[in-house]
Order: sequence, then structure tokens, then C-alpha cells
Amino acid sequence: QVQTVESGGGLVQAGGSLRLSCAASGRTFSSYAMGWFRQAPGKEREFVAAVNWSGGRTRYADSVKGRFTISRDNAKNTVYLQMNSLKPEDTAVYYCAVDRAMYGLVVATTVNDYDYWGQGTQVTVSS
Repeated sequence: QVQTVESGGGLVQAGGSLRLSCAASGRTFSSYAMGWFRQAPGKEREFVAAVNWSGGRTRYADSVKGRFTISRDNAKNTVYLQMNSLKPEDTAVYYCAVDRAMYGLVVATTVNDYDYWGQGTQVTVSS
């Protein structure tokens, strides 16, 4: 059974930083892309960032480009999301998930491309 566990969320003032972590187990972690998504109250879950299986390619939502950085450590089965210059509109529950495709050629960005969602970690940015 694949499990992903997010951590690192919290309350931060606008302009501050947080680093989220997602630990994965139960699958050959280094064979799959990993993605971060977020969901604010009353809104649909949306793509934030993704990294391919090797860590060599990344994609970001336009709303976070230049502020967020995704990375992975395959030796630790962990993916990270460094969030800088946080804004109140970044407030949401952040989830990580595993790409359905092994060694995918494209870094997927839609919810349906991912599986094995974690329980989420709350990020709250105060103004």
C-alpha cells in the first residue's frame, strides 16, 4: 500500500516562508513524478508544482512561479515544496500525490493524473 504523508504547514505572515515535506512509502519512489496541489475552502483542488521521477524537470502553476520551488530527494523518498514570499491567497490545504505513470515522459499537472493522496497540511498566510 502506497502512503504519502505531508508535513511542514502552519501559520505565517504575508511575505514569509514555509517548507513543506512529503514522505512516500510503499512504491519505488524514484520511478514516479510527484506533485503538490492545494485546496482552499469552497474551491476545487488545484495544481501547484510537480517534479519528474529524476528531479530534472519541474512545472509550476503561474500563480506560484518565482516564489515556490519543488525538489525531491530519492534517497529519502521525500519531495519538498519551498514556499517564499507567501501571500494570503496561498492559504489552503496542501496535498502531495504520486503520478500514475512510471517514468512519465511528461510532468503531469492535473488532479486525475495523480493517485495516493496524503491527508494534507494546512498553510495559513495572514495579511
